[in-house]
Amino acid sequence: MRLLLLSTILLLFTAPDVYAFDESDSVIRGRVVDARTNEPLPGATVIIQGTQQGAVTDAEGRYEIRNLEPGIYNLEFRFLGYRTRIEFEIQVTRARDAIVDVSLQEDASQLDEVVVRSSRFERPEESPLSYRSIGTAEIERSPGANRDISRVILNLPGVTSGIAGFRNDLIVRGGAPSENKFYLDDVEVPTINHFATQGSSGGPTGLINVDFIRSAELYTGAFPASRGNALSSVLDLRQKDGGDTYGGTFTVGASEAGITFNGPLGDDADFIFSIRRSYLQFLFEAIELPFLPTFTDIQFRFKWNINPRNEFTFIGLGAINDFELNLNANNTEQQRYLLNNLPVNNQWNYARGLRYRYFHDSGFITFVASRNRLFNEAFKYENNDDSSPDNLILNYESMETENKLRVENFTTRGDYRISYGVNYEYAVYTNETFNRLSTPNGVQIIDFDSELDLHKWGGFVQSSKSFLSNQLTLAAGIRFDATNFSDDTRNLLNQFSPRISASYRVNEALSINANTGIFYQLPPYTILGYRDSDGNLVNRDNGVRYIRANHYVAGISYIFERNLEITVEGFLKQYSDYPYLTREGVSLANLGSDFGVIGNEPATSESEGRSFGLEVSAQQKLFENLYGILAYTYVRSEFTDQTGNFVPSAWDYRHIVTFSGGYRIGQNWEIGARFELLSGAPFTPFDRERTALREVWDVTGVGIPDLSRLNTERTEAAHQLDIRIDRKFFFDNWDLNVYLDIQNVYANSTTLQPFLNVREDDAGNPIVSATDPSRYELTEIQNVQDTVLPTIGIVVGF
Repeated sequence: MRLLLLSTILLLFTAPDVYAFDESDSVIRGRVVDARTNEPLPGATVIIQGTQQGAVTDAEGRYEIRNLEPGIYNLEFRFLGYRTRIEFEIQVTRARDAIVDVSLQEDASQLDEVVVRSSRFERPEESPLSYRSIGTAEIERSPGANRDISRVILNLPGVTSGIAGFRNDLIVRGGAPSENKFYLDDVEVPTINHFATQGSSGGPTGLINVDFIRSAELYTGAFPASRGNALSSVLDLRQKDGGDTYGGTFTVGASEAGITFNGPLGDDADFIFSIRRSYLQFLFEAIELPFLPTFTDIQFRFKWNINPRNEFTFIGLGAINDFELNLNANNTEQQRYLLNNLPVNNQWNYARGLRYRYFHDSGFITFVASRNRLFNEAFKYENNDDSSPDNLILNYESMETENKLRVENFTTRGDYRISYGVNYEYAVYTNETFNRLSTPNGVQIIDFDSELDLHKWGGFVQSSKSFLSNQLTLAAGIRFDATNFSDDTRNLLNQFSPRISASYRVNEALSINANTGIFYQLPPYTILGYRDSDGNLVNRDNGVRYIRANHYVAGISYIFERNLEITVEGFLKQYSDYPYLTREGVSLANLGSDFGVIGNEPATSESEGRSFGLEVSAQQKLFENLYGILAYTYVRSEFTDQTGNFVPSAWDYRHIVTFSGGYRIGQNWEIGARFELLSGAPFTPFDRERTALREVWDVTGVGIPDLSRLNTERTEAAHQLDIRIDRKFFFDNWDLNVYLDIQNVYANSTTLQPFLNVREDDAGNPIVSATDPSRYELTEIQNVQDTVLPTIGIVVGF
């Protein structure tokens, strides 16, 4: 195996450059339109940054730049009276034309200015800070990410996935993974990871195929009023058009293989379709891991441009996830421990949505109708023996279904830019739970069925205007949300959500920005739909309501001519009405970074929290073959414990340092690296006395946390270096990209909280304490992450 790996590396990375065609025969083309009306902009100039080569748009706003060598280029789009826009890192090949359609924003001040202001780091007026946008090339080549959008986001300031690097939990500015919302072409997509944690948002690997993604926009604060039900971040993903020629991409990566097709459907429509299948289960079985994950996903997009004023977009995303146990992998203590704890899990989910957009004389109206569903089941038998129903520990089956409708209008009234809209949602949640579990009062059996119908509704208004010759821009908005869950949540005024932003441009390079707002999020369905054995909605009776977070953010930005931006931001989030899980005695805010289900238990809205910190970042967009981002985040995250005192939350990482960047060597080679340093993560020590009880261990099989000492200990600091080398080959009708990605290249060893286990005899049976027959003898299993993970990836474009 090692010989094969070495031979492949030598073959692919020492082969000579291959060009089966005239090197200067590649094309960039597209269309430039008004962002407000979708009308073409004839006479706009399109220039390849750093050169004099370019084109001028025709009467239909179309342009074409020919005679290019394959490679990556930045494009500058200019038109008098509009903000100049730069599209970074456009990949050009011989196999297919690069199509770059751009919409430009009006900027009346430029009619009186000689110097044209360039939007190298363009931001929405309502979100002048706490906003980042990354493009296709940045997503595809990120070291250590293996083309997974959730892992690429970890390069941005304020974002981490924590010490356990095998998961895609987005922990943003000290908030829980459940506090994030995701949109795909304006359609809300609740699940973007395989094997998702129900009640949260994370999982081990991404569901979104990056071959579809044109750009990813992450808001870590200053959320637009049109995006509700989020407390920590909003991720807005924009997909590519299918183009006017047929083509596709075949990929083989770290965990799956996939194929994507795209092309036209008549003169005015196009499509993209992909299917991917994992093969990790074969590797895991070969190396005798005790679990075997398998997933399949499908994604599609159809767009129909009826005419310049009307367009339809239909998108879909779905996955099937199966998680089985490898009962033959039971030779070591750690294997048996995992087999004793992990349930069998089956999950499937989908989201599909239709967006209709009508462009009128002063803006556009957007209609979005969508439906998404998540099915999740898990079961566990004592000693994995399903021969008798008496051995059943867990039998869980749940489904979440949401049907959504939104109508939004963006318009201009003089110098004011105004948006407003309404939304309605009908959701159905079902849950069948049987669970034998350990509580402070002994072993308890939870057995209930639940069905919950929810109606949700809301609306928003937002406006922005520039003053002082466009030096000062102010934006303000309000949002209301409600649901029929209870009398408290039914009142729109209880979820009144105002926000205001200000941006002052000191000069062409320096700006000072600020935002404050109140944001609300409905607790997960697992909490809302929990019932007791009599069928009562326990948490409605307990007064569970929307979670509230007050945000305060301020910062500065300085933009250099060489596509470089330096930002400094300070932030404060104040949480109230967070669900407090009464059975566990812990805030829901501490949960969500593990597999399974969270929140399926009694709760009250009594927990409070706060997170605050500072972010410093320097981002270099591609310039003279160099790119990268360096970020430092200091964050404190605290929530109340059983006594009402503020203690560190599970997301209190304090110091986060990340660097991701690279250098292009010619048009064929690229080398990149990613480094991350995290100070220790908080954890809760075990209650050894309670864990050792035989009646407890026989049910749980895991160490019971001592929540009276919530998050009082920390792991050691963790750091990791990932590197990636890309090699591109360009042929007449196809192109090949081969990459070598190595995670944790210097084999750093990070010790996490150890597993607590019972001692076993030679036959693998628990050893009863010699001094107390009601208890087992305990031992610890070291939990160390030190794996070096090399991957050879292949991307074929045709």
